[in-house]
Amino acid sequence: QVQLVESGGGLVQAGGSLRLSCAASGSIFSINGMGWHRQAPGKQRELVATITSFGRTNYADSVKGRFTISRDNAKNTVYLQMNALKPEDTAVYYCNGEVTTIMRVSRSYWGQGTQVTVSS
Repeated sequence: QVQLVESGGGLVQAGGSLRLSCAASGSIFSINGMGWHRQAPGKQRELVATITSFGRTNYADSVKGRFTISRDNAKNTVYLQMNALKPEDTAVYYCNGEVTTIMRVSRSYWGQGTQVTVSS
């Protein structure tokens, strides 16, 4: 089995920064795409950023220029550096990974989420 665990969330003032981490563990052979999604109160879950195994990135327009996604393949970890945070960034942030296990079975796994709260 595979688990993804997010960390680094918290309370920050508008204009501040946070760095989220998501570490995957378990019977992992490789991880292809990884990404971050978020869900704000009363809103649908939305894609924030994605990154391929070779580092190609994609961002939602709302965070482009402020957020940076990165990964450490040796640690099976994906990061989200969030700068110039706005109150509208307040949400639960979830990481996702396209995981191939050591048994060569592939599927998508999700973390449990970490709360990010940006005060005005």
